[in-house]
Amino acid sequence: MLWIKSFHIIFMVAWFAGLFYLPRLFVYHAQAEDKTSIERFKIMERKLYIGIMTPCMVLTLGLGMWLWLGYGFRGGWLHAKLALVLVLVAHHFYLGKLIRDFKDDRNEHGHVFYRWLNEIPVLPALIGIVILVVVKPF
Repeated sequence: MLWIKSFHIIFMVAWFAGLFYLPRLFVYHAQAEDKTSIERFKIMERKLYIGIMTPCMVLTLGLGMWLWLGYGFRGGWLHAKLALVLVLVAHHFYLGKLIRDFKDDRNEHGHVFYRWLNEIPVLPALIGIVILVVVKPF
């Protein structure tokens, strides 16, 4: 089970890296004015989302389920963690919607929106999940 836990953490770290980096790409994309840069950002965003983030999310969730079934975790901390994970999954799919908006040249937000999106939704979830798993406060 320790191997499963190790890979769960590895894929979670990679998924979080993407959750932090993709909105940063959106910041630069929203500021870009030349066609070459805009097209380059579209490619980078798609490859990050489809090629790295989504597989890492799926593996994180799958391995997390395996751990849950294997260890039979119980307690309020797990329910709180799962709620935060659901928020992250919803955020992940929202980022996918924003990629489609950029792809179709329908972006409605400026770079300041994406600067806030870069940190605010993900950082509290990361801190909360780590504290819940390590401390198990309830």
